[in-house]
Amino acid sequence: MFASSSLTEHLIRGLVGIGALSTAVWVGTDAGWPAVLGSVILGLVSLMAFRGCPVCWSIGLFSMARRSLASL
Repeated sequence: MFASSSLTEHLIRGLVGIGALSTAVWVGTDAGWPAVLGSVILGLVSLMAFRGCPVCWSIGLFSMARRSLASL
């Protein structure tokens, strides 16, 4: 349910999500509405990349790894 179709896809989505989330926090430290708007947009990009929260992405990663190991 949480896993992607391939481990590579899942890891790329994680890198995009972590990058967008960390950039949103960094941009959000500036004052003014453009920084807040940029931070919110990057936060939404992060949620879309993770397909929910980072915990859901982590559950999917472990599910994907378990499925990959079971097929060996």
